[in-house]
Amino acid sequence: MAKSENVSVDLKRGVGLAGVVSLGLGTAIGVSVFSVLAPATALAGPAMLISMLIAMVPMVVFGFVYAFMGAAVPVTGASFEWPRRFVHPFLGFIISWLRIAGSTSAVIVLTMVLVSYLSTAIEVPLKPTMFVLLVVVFGINLVGVSAAAVSQTIMLVILLLTCLIFTFGSVPSIDLAGFQPFASMGVMGILTAVPLMISLFLGIESATEVGGEVRNPGRNIPLGITISVLLTAAVYFGVAFAAIGVLGSDGLAQSDAPLLDAAISSLGTAGQVLILVSATVAIGSSINATFIIMSRFLYAMAKADMLPSSLSRIHQDSGVPRRAVLLAFALCCLGLFMPSNLIFLFLAVNIPTLLKYGATCLASLMLLRREPVLHAQASFRPAKPVLQVAAMLGILLGVLIIVIGWSADWRPYALLGGWGLAGSIYYAVKARKKSAGRAIARG
Repeated sequence: MAKSENVSVDLKRGVGLAGVVSLGLGTAIGVSVFSVLAPATALAGPAMLISMLIAMVPMVVFGFVYAFMGAAVPVTGASFEWPRRFVHPFLGFIISWLRIAGSTSAVIVLTMVLVSYLSTAIEVPLKPTMFVLLVVVFGINLVGVSAAAVSQTIMLVILLLTCLIFTFGSVPSIDLAGFQPFASMGVMGILTAVPLMISLFLGIESATEVGGEVRNPGRNIPLGITISVLLTAAVYFGVAFAAIGVLGSDGLAQSDAPLLDAAISSLGTAGQVLILVSATVAIGSSINATFIIMSRFLYAMAKADMLPSSLSRIHQDSGVPRRAVLLAFALCCLGLFMPSNLIFLFLAVNIPTLLKYGATCLASLMLLRREPVLHAQASFRPAKPVLQVAAMLGILLGVLIIVIGWSADWRPYALLGGWGLAGSIYYAVKARKKSAGRAIARG
């Protein structure tokens, strides 16, 4: 073992409330706001604003459950640790195993869209530029989570400022006639747009994944998630309202780059620069946050002896699981060879994420039943019946959204099914070896 690494070194608690909020917003406010508004408007018209509010409901439910679990059991790799501990080790393993594919897909789609936006200003090669971005994120995460969280906070401040400038700067150009007729596609149009709009909020709970590195997690995790949900909703609603008002519902629905077109229409060349900066910061922060979370659940799986133990070693100086970070980087590099179809990639991201949410809801139900003392000791502890209803509703909503997604593209379901089967075989073989080892030790 290298002198600078030691399995007994603890992860450093370097993330405060600002870091919790920035990780949540940095994951949620990313590629979706630059890509999903146009197709959602095509389905629902200006009433896509209602679809957005409806899409918040599942994330409020999931965020509520995550806030409790983060306060009651703050651990790094939470979405792996909670199902493993409170339901069954295999559930924790398979959720995180599927998330390896999902997180890799997420980083690839984020870097791909970011390079595409940058290419509108300067022509750059797609895959080599994506690789350079991965190297930069890798370097930041080698320094430590506190440095990554600081960079995340800086990017978040820039993002919020650019969104505010776009929203309020567009006010003189907003024509309320663009909102008429409001529900042009009827109730069914509003509901049909909801599965698209749900992608706007995925990842809002991301800071729980580094719960073991959060200062005062009982306070900062629930409060940080609450602030993240409210800020995300306000940013999205303001940006969407301005885009509809400037372009009109037809113009927005037909645009390939809706925010860019709206900004140019209302602010001219300055608007183009503004949106390019906003896109770079928003998507860049999402890449950084996604990479942090990916490395931490690889670390958590290794610490639980479900992946090679070397991945759980902590670097003494930085307090970072550097080998897990290196593996995450290698997986993302392999992801550069994945197909560049956005619908395919989005579903490959969203399906494991929704399964993760459902598994956490189930883990909260088991915690309440098996270890009620953890509920009693949590600084954020809603009444048990309220938590139980929220958890069951979260499971139901997650399954419903996954089923609806099948009609968009079945191929990611097949890919994830095959990856899940490979993981199940790996888990069974590893479990059998452990059992044989214990038998030999006893015999």
